[in-house]
Amino acid sequence: MALIAFNSPATQGRYASGSPVRTGAGHRWHGRILTGAGLTLLPWLGYLAGTLPPAEAAAWVTLDALEAVALLVTGTRLLRGDSRHRAPAAAAAVLLLADACLDLATAAPGTELATAVAMAVGAELPLAGLCACLASRAARGA
Repeated sequence: MALIAFNSPATQGRYASGSPVRTGAGHRWHGRILTGAGLTLLPWLGYLAGTLPPAEAAAWVTLDALEAVALLVTGTRLLRGDSRHRAPAAAAAVLLLADACLDLATAAPGTELATAVAMAVGAELPLAGLCACLASRAARGA
């Protein structure tokens, strides 16, 4: 339901001037990656909710849910050729960077820290970089 509200069909696929947006294979590929990452976070939310103490679970599930929404909105907008992908991409970049920093800062030495480093290097920071690039690129005209 939230994705429907965020992806209102009123201006999708068009710039403010009303001209259609050209979407290349790169934007479609980026859209698939970000949508897949957002969908992957959904079962992760259940895992976190079931394994962490309630106070911690509330904080981590909220952060990861916000990341999932930002990734899904960005990804679906890219897939549909909607030029309004920049704001959710910026939000996703900030949330992913914050998640990586918090994971590293709160991880206990040992396996937990190694997992946090692997998640930061393998997923969170590359996705944050992609989102930051998508958010900072100027929209191309038709």
